[in-house]
Amino acid sequence: MTGVEVSEEIKKSRFITLLAHAPTVAAAKIWIEEVRRAHPAARHHCWAFVAGAPKDSQVYGFSDDGEPSGTAGKPMLAQLMGSGVGEIAAVGVRYYGGVLLGTGGLVKAYGGGVGTALKALTTRHKVALRASLIECDYSDMGVIDALLLSHHGQVCQSDYGQRVRLEIDWACTDWQQVNQMLTDRTHGRVSLQSIDG
Repeated sequence: MTGVEVSEEIKKSRFITLLAHAPTVAAAKIWIEEVRRAHPAARHHCWAFVAGAPKDSQVYGFSDDGEPSGTAGKPMLAQLMGSGVGEIAAVGVRYYGGVLLGTGGLVKAYGGGVGTALKALTTRHKVALRASLIECDYSDMGVIDALLLSHHGQVCQSDYGQRVRLEIDWACTDWQQVNQMLTDRTHGRVSLQSIDG
C-alpha cells in the first residue's frame, strides 16, 4: 500500500487527509506523531487506524483531538472499517479558518476526507501463511512438486540428503486441503507437519 494525501477547503478551514500503511498499533502511533510534527500549526490532528486484519477489533483506535466528541475519529474509523482494508492509518489535519462547521459538518469533513482518500488508495492482497515441514523419499517429490505448483506453496528451506526435508509456507486457507491431498496421494507415507502450531 502506498500512502495517499488529499486536501480540500471547507468554509475557510483546510482539511488534509493522509493515509499510510500501519501493520501494527505501534507503527500507526509513530506515523501519527510524524504527521503531527509535519503540521505543527494545525489546530487539530484527528486520527483513526485499523492496524491489523480488517475485522480485528483489537487493533482499532481513533481520536477527535479536541474536536467535539464523535465528530472526527469515529467517522474516520467508520470509513476505514467499511473499506475492508486492514493495516491502515488515517490522519485528518485541520487548519481552522474561523468558521464553525457544526457537528454534522465536521463528521462530513473528516469522514468524507477519508472516503475520498480511500478511492485513491492502491492496495495489495495479503495472504496469511502457515509454515510446514515435509520429510519424504525422493520418489514422493512428484506429488509435492504438483502441490507446490497448484497451491502456490513457497519453499523456504530445503535439504536434499538421504531423504528430502522441505520447509514450505502454504496459504492458511489451503493448508488442510494440501495436507489431505498429500496424505492421500502418497498413501499415508507423507503428511504436513505444522511448524508454527
